[in-house]
Amino acid sequence: MFGGQWPGIENRDSMRASEFILGEFRRTIDERYRLSIPAELADPLTTQSSGCILAKERPGALSLWSAADWQERLKTDVELVEKKMQAGRLEGRVEQVQMLGRLLSTRHKEVELTGRGRLLLPEGFRQFLTAKPGDELFVVGAAVCIEIWRPESWVEYLNEQMPEFRQLLDNLSG
Repeated sequence: MFGGQWPGIENRDSMRASEFILGEFRRTIDERYRLSIPAELADPLTTQSSGCILAKERPGALSLWSAADWQERLKTDVELVEKKMQAGRLEGRVEQVQMLGRLLSTRHKEVELTGRGRLLLPEGFRQFLTAKPGDELFVVGAAVCIEIWRPESWVEYLNEQMPEFRQLLDNLSG
């Protein structure tokens, strides 16, 4: 039922290479739980408004998305699930539907980036990330969004994925 980072979403093909968000930065959470997002990463997400969506994506990481993109994709997926429910195609899958509802309820939150690119990490997201003032985090461009990683989780992810880099690039560019 869930594929990749976006449950059931297969329509990312509309992204253009010029829109790729790339870069890796080390940042420290200040005493008010704010994190400074570098302009080169934040600007592509805030061209329409300063509103963004912060999402719990995987253990040790959060993702920051353009609010308009996130809402459009989420609406499309939720409508598909609702239509399947109305058509009776999800009979016997109540537990999965409930799990989806729970995760949708806690998974994302609308946030604002201030004029200086500061992001206030909401309480439930700080807990998910186990982040406190003074902690260092990695802020990483992930082509279509920004990711915020605990350092140990980021290094572990890189160690697992880096050997596949060439094959991934060849597959996507070929």
